[in-house]
Amino acid sequence: MQFKIDHMRNLTFLDLSNNVIRFLDADETISLETVAKYSTNLTVDLSKNPIQCICSNINFIRWMAATDIRFKELKSYSCQLSNLTKISLAFPKDLAQILVKECSSYIGLILGICLALVLAVVIVTTGIVYRYRWKLRYLYFMAKLKYKRAPSIFKNALSYDYDAFVSYADEDQNFVHDKFINHVERDGELRMCLHKRDFLFGNEIAGNITDAIHRSRKTVCIISRPFLNSYWCMFEFNMARMESIYSRDGENIVYLIFLEQIPANTLPLVLLELVQSQSYIEFPNDEYGDTIFWDNLKQVLSD
Repeated sequence: MQFKIDHMRNLTFLDLSNNVIRFLDADETISLETVAKYSTNLTVDLSKNPIQCICSNINFIRWMAATDIRFKELKSYSCQLSNLTKISLAFPKDLAQILVKECSSYIGLILGICLALVLAVVIVTTGIVYRYRWKLRYLYFMAKLKYKRAPSIFKNALSYDYDAFVSYADEDQNFVHDKFINHVERDGELRMCLHKRDFLFGNEIAGNITDAIHRSRKTVCIISRPFLNSYWCMFEFNMARMESIYSRDGENIVYLIFLEQIPANTLPLVLLELVQSQSYIEFPNDEYGDTIFWDNLKQVLSD
């Protein structure tokens, strides 16, 4: 039921009894208060209505307790609680206080549940993002590359600018530049991609890395303790893994060279999996072993 009585300034009695009124909304109570300013003897009859005393109607009960408008036969009014039991509405002020306490507990419960749900969603989302963090990063940078570069570059999967991208820590640059490049690139006639030599200046590091890996047939990781402790080295290793999975149909393109003995229990799990698949070689410290090492490495990178 809706009514508008603002214009009825001489109204003294409003009969709303024997209806199905559960509460009066804000517009209706404001309308009644407007009339009450001009008619100080305004009386309202809300008897024999299924008034509801629930949290959503608490403002109506508060209004009944605070207004100067008189209610005919107020002691006969009953109020239905949320559990469907009925109580007297003879003292709306006391009832309003009871509802405030009851609804406050419900609000606290609802807020607690909402916060718990939000926290659960955040934890689950964080877990998913963390688990697939390298995939998400790889797909993000590949999307940027495809946007910036011509689509034709990505069509021919068998054409590469480099035979291998070399990932190494700064502490191992002497080995890479003095030995690796001499044996593999100059003697083996293979073209390597080195970040200090071949990366484009002005581009972001992560984008350069992803681009270089994508343009290289293989990725060689020079494994040492500094490599394992380097964020960018591990970034390069993981981007190469993602390249292998999502752009090369699962082909293993990552090859490890161990410069030193590192206990297996200190290796990251994903790196240990490559070791167990025999996709690695250890650098020897003798001249005879050097010859076999470089020959084997050039053969691997040429395949």
